[in-house]
Amino acid sequence: MVACPSHLPRIRRSPVAHDHYKTLGVARGAPEAEIKAAYRKLALQFHPDRNPGDAAAEERFKEVSQAYAVLGDEEKRARYDRLGDVPGDLPFADSADLAKVTEFFDAIFGDLFGLGRKRAAGQDLRYTLELDFDEAALGCQKTIRFQRSEDCRTCGGTGAQGGAAGLQPCARCAGRGWTPHKAGFFSTRRDCLACAGSGQIPRVRCKTCSGTGLCETEREYLVRVPPGSQAGGTQRIAGQGSPGRRGGLAGDLHVIVRARPHPFYRQEGDLLVVEVPVRMDEAALGTEIEVPLLDGRVRMKIPAGTQPGSIFRVRGKGLPTAGGSRGDAHVRVQVEVPSTCDDEARAALSKLAGMLDDDAYPRRRDFREMIAALQRRED
Repeated sequence: MVACPSHLPRIRRSPVAHDHYKTLGVARGAPEAEIKAAYRKLALQFHPDRNPGDAAAEERFKEVSQAYAVLGDEEKRARYDRLGDVPGDLPFADSADLAKVTEFFDAIFGDLFGLGRKRAAGQDLRYTLELDFDEAALGCQKTIRFQRSEDCRTCGGTGAQGGAAGLQPCARCAGRGWTPHKAGFFSTRRDCLACAGSGQIPRVRCKTCSGTGLCETEREYLVRVPPGSQAGGTQRIAGQGSPGRRGGLAGDLHVIVRARPHPFYRQEGDLLVVEVPVRMDEAALGTEIEVPLLDGRVRMKIPAGTQPGSIFRVRGKGLPTAGGSRGDAHVRVQVEVPSTCDDEARAALSKLAGMLDDDAYPRRRDFREMIAALQRRED
């Protein structure tokens, strides 16, 4: 067992006030789908609409919802597994009112009880973030700008001239926000199409937003791209999508990371491969070259007689690994042939060709021997 060096700080795990896995009845390594299914089952069991007036059921509903708020989010779950309770950054706290928690449930599973709730969750947004190969490999921070719909500042999101004072009860639903709907023997409620479930409509539409209550605005957000993102992936940023209407939860922002192809870098599994072009004379006579890596440069000797495709390893200068260390880089030599030659160069190359026999080109010699063997078999 390797002892931790004394000069390194020790990570202390905070005491776990809530065992969220135990709350949902799942194992610590449970997949996301199992955690979501467990939350759905428990939330439906203790949902306030199934247990009206039951304070114990309400508290249990809050508890399982808070557990899923942590375990259902990849980043929060990872932090919880490492350090214990996540002290904040939740959609609601222990003391949150029941409406907030119910809103959280509805945003995930929708209105399962047909009650025509008047809250509306915001839309998720997608943003493609293109990075250079080295930025994605080493990790970086980028400020992105994107458009999203937000409540109109002129009317406060009401869609009415004069704001809330310019609203009147919806005539179609009599201000209830829902209309009855029959399906066979069952009677349910649906959001009123005229007022979108709000129960109110503008007397006069707001001119700024044409009565929609929404305006397109540009927003900035600082995205932290973790190391090792050159293979792509999507980062979900909770609550940065379009805001919900009438107190609904905001949607999420999904940032899709794409690394631009690099002319000399390439990823092969866990390795960083650097293609280094050298001249014919350099490969034949030997030379010293400078190799640019992701975060620095190294000088390297190329021995005389180096063949195309030869690989030289540089330890600890490759791609970041899952454990936080760095893998190796492989420097692959590519012998480059001149694309143009003047008369003097052609004469020199012709003279060189006459001076060297097949012993100077071992692979060429082996290739010719293979052809000769095939000809002997055919004869």
